[in-house]
Amino acid sequence: MKQLQKVNSPADIKKMSVSKLKELAQDMRDAIIKGVHTHGGHYGPDLGIVETTIALHYVFNSPSDKFIFDVSHQCYPHKMITGRKDKFLTEEGSKKYTGYTNPDESEHDFFTVGHTSTSISLATGLAKARDLQGQKGNVIAIIGDGSMSGGEAFEGLNNAAELGTNFIVIFNDNDQSIAENHGGMYLKFKELRETNGQAEDNFFRAMGLDYRFVADGNDVEAMIKALEDIKDIDHPIVLHVVTQKGKGDKAAEINKEAYHWILPDSVDTSTWGESYEQMAANYMLEEMKHDPSLIAICPAVPGGLGWTKENRDKAGKQYWDPGIAEEQAVAMAAGLAKGGAKPVIFDIGTFLQRTYDQLIQDLCINSNPATIISASLNGGISDADVTHSGAFDMAMMGSIPNLLVLSPASKDEFMDMFKWSIKQTKQPVVIRTGPVVREINTGATFDGDLSYQIIEKGNQVAVLGLGNFYDLAVQVKDELAKKLGIKATLINPRFSSGIDEKILQALAKNHQLVVTLEDGILDGGFGEKVARFYGPSAMKTLAIGQRRENTDRVPYEELVQRYHLSPELIVRDIKNILE
Repeated sequence: MKQLQKVNSPADIKKMSVSKLKELAQDMRDAIIKGVHTHGGHYGPDLGIVETTIALHYVFNSPSDKFIFDVSHQCYPHKMITGRKDKFLTEEGSKKYTGYTNPDESEHDFFTVGHTSTSISLATGLAKARDLQGQKGNVIAIIGDGSMSGGEAFEGLNNAAELGTNFIVIFNDNDQSIAENHGGMYLKFKELRETNGQAEDNFFRAMGLDYRFVADGNDVEAMIKALEDIKDIDHPIVLHVVTQKGKGDKAAEINKEAYHWILPDSVDTSTWGESYEQMAANYMLEEMKHDPSLIAICPAVPGGLGWTKENRDKAGKQYWDPGIAEEQAVAMAAGLAKGGAKPVIFDIGTFLQRTYDQLIQDLCINSNPATIISASLNGGISDADVTHSGAFDMAMMGSIPNLLVLSPASKDEFMDMFKWSIKQTKQPVVIRTGPVVREINTGATFDGDLSYQIIEKGNQVAVLGLGNFYDLAVQVKDELAKKLGIKATLINPRFSSGIDEKILQALAKNHQLVVTLEDGILDGGFGEKVARFYGPSAMKTLAIGQRRENTDRVPYEELVQRYHLSPELIVRDIKNILE
């Protein structure tokens, strides 16, 4: 780590010779390998872009020249050069710095970014602001090849071509998204790689952009020369750079998908445990053998959602990866459903947020019966990075007419819901899942009946535990009996997009308080629907969930205290209300 120890800012690498820069690259690579294996994080993309990042900081003058990293999957080398190497070298540093670009950490970061395909659009705004104010400086968007499949990347390129001033796109091509790339343009990128950038069909030139090619983006000397040639350029240009994903770790170079992001000390996804998504994928594979109309759609994040390479191969043409393009996924599912097929979208809730318009227009207004599994990262309320919070999807989808949002409390209930959904033809259905499959017997099956399930009858207090928070409701019920002597009514609501008026009316006869527990944001959520129903009456309500705020890597135990998510705190709140 001799050379890396000398680097505390971009100015430090400008003093180094090319040979020292090569040593620095090895130091940085060693730090990534050690740091990510110790603490987890994005691995393959960052190993691949080390030399390109060194060259960027060697040639340009950040932050006067502005770097905008797409999705932040390849920002670790940038963080090292800009004073944050301790993220990879010390325990304290790993906790202090996020895995994403973050303006609160450094003047060299301009946006907190964790979602994909946004860098070019963001950079066009920075470039236009520069031009409007008569300022100078280069604006550089750094985007990976997988992110190019997202629709916003197309929109950004289309706008960039009209800027007419300095604008640079570094297209980092390692021939791999999280899984393999899909889409016709990747065949053309392959032709460009194979012809040293000379292929006649050039996607970027067709968009009206200048274009140059670097065959080896892991050659720091070649990258310095290429960047020096385009520094201060007076028009928009794409520099197409070929890199090796996972470079420096042979296993990561070979198994690119498994090593895209890794847990501490493990790349074995089998250690993650059973998941709802895995159960659904296994069921679909069996059903696909005799139902050719069944199709799984997974926008570029298949491995963690049950669709391993082995399962994708088994499904064959009944599996579809639209790329990092959730809008395409939802609209395509609407078309499949209209055409008589049975589409099932597997995605993570934080990414489904991109599809609000398609959910309303293409699915719900048209009543196209697609099934969507919205997976939460670590649960809806979690210690995740601010860019990957799973707290907002349920409230977002619960506001859309004609969209049924189900929340299973157990794996048996999930499978009942899933089997029912792919067979019904009435409306689109979302099944909102969590991180853990629980062994809970709620004593009933789900067959489409949208009534709340009363698990235990009581009086005075009713506790409604939705989906991921059903366990918590059971604990609250037990704590009420223990601390206050109250035999509470325990209810499994099963869906969040509406209410069961019949049961809510019945509760008013012998209950003073209805408590709702939901693993997501309260504003626009399930509890508000229940509270609104009881608004004109004397019934008191208590909604437990996340308040309207962004959280960024806040320890879950701290969130438990902040939002009163423990049985003890909830019972204390109940006691105060009743008194």
